[in-house]
Amino acid sequence: MFAPMCTTCGTEFPPAETPPADCPICVDDRQYVNPHGQSWTSLDRLAQSHRNSFRQEEAGLIGIGVEPHFAIGQRALLVCTPAGNVLWDCVSLIDDATRTIIDALGGLHAIAISHPHYYSAMVTWSEAFGGVPIHLHEDDRQWVVRPSDRIDYWSGGTKELLPGLVAIRTGGHFAGGTVLHWADGAEGKGALLVGDILQVTPDRRHVSFMRSYPNYIPLSPAVVERIVSRMAPFSYDRIYGAFWDKIIACDARQAVESSASRYVDAVTGNGPADAEP
Repeated sequence: MFAPMCTTCGTEFPPAETPPADCPICVDDRQYVNPHGQSWTSLDRLAQSHRNSFRQEEAGLIGIGVEPHFAIGQRALLVCTPAGNVLWDCVSLIDDATRTIIDALGGLHAIAISHPHYYSAMVTWSEAFGGVPIHLHEDDRQWVVRPSDRIDYWSGGTKELLPGLVAIRTGGHFAGGTVLHWADGAEGKGALLVGDILQVTPDRRHVSFMRSYPNYIPLSPAVVERIVSRMAPFSYDRIYGAFWDKIIACDARQAVESSASRYVDAVTGNGPADAEP
């Protein structure tokens, strides 16, 4: 018996004698199946070749990522507050060193995840810290491949995880797609932790929006406008995306609003016209 882990998306399945035929998260059109076929590893095997790296993004915020690159390659964010620490998004590797470091920072109060591509080893992470709750929006319940009584399927538009930490259901990339508002982030100006519900672009001055990033499937203008409107009540000056260095350091609200307008203009044919041949 071992807990199979998909090598393409990094999701851990329940312990079994043999892995399933395929990974439903990768079969979905927002992800992809490895062209060489479905393959599996396990946490024990991953720990033999990989480790977690840590980076302080700002005071009270620690990035955690698996090295070398594994699966999708996202990094998680540990938000440290006076009321407790919350892990935003998750990675596939949890080891003794990671537990030691997080315990030294005050332990873990809860886990919250933006969408199913980053569920990874969330149940094992929870168990490693005494069974802390895992907060997922109920609209994405169908994508949970390893059920646990530690999972809190919350409903509605927002959920306060701790004072100053509010999960916001935006939808978009997934029906239950969620971002996290951290009121004390960006030196008190507010920060959004967005996974790739909003994808920070390479210039770090814009974001974009997609149903599927690997398959280049866009969202409709109405959905993009709804995402932005659901974040509008919250003050924020900085955005942390899903990957190392995908950060809009300042003026993030303006960046989101201008990016949404640019996106809507482009997909409705109202953007700059290409030069005629």
